[in-house]
Amino acid sequence: MTRDERLQQIIAILRDGKMHRASDLAERLGVSVRTIWRDMAEISAYGVPVEGERGVGYILRRAVGLPPLVLTREELAALDHLLDLAEAMEDPRLAGGAASLAAKIRAALPSAPLEPSAEDAGEGLAGGRG
Repeated sequence: MTRDERLQQIIAILRDGKMHRASDLAERLGVSVRTIWRDMAEISAYGVPVEGERGVGYILRRAVGLPPLVLTREELAALDHLLDLAEAMEDPRLAGGAASLAAKIRAALPSAPLEPSAEDAGEGLAGGRG
């Protein structure tokens, strides 16, 4: 199992909303407790809302997983614009949340520009009938 696969496995395990001790995770994944500590630090650094500490355990809080989405260029452009607006809000919690969400979404986007091109005009989910 690669490190990335292990990190994904840890997140999948934590999604049950229960407290998990590092020793239990280590045994289940076949790694050392120290490796679990490092993995938990990395998962947390990625912005995954993991709470806990060494000796107590770890729990995933308030996580929402979205199914894969297929978006049109127009939808991507609208999303990008809305995230820019939200990031500019005066409420620091809203602006911070928008910035974090924008970073996650933009990291997953293709490198192509988000603005709809002239040839895409009129193309929607219905293949040009929208």
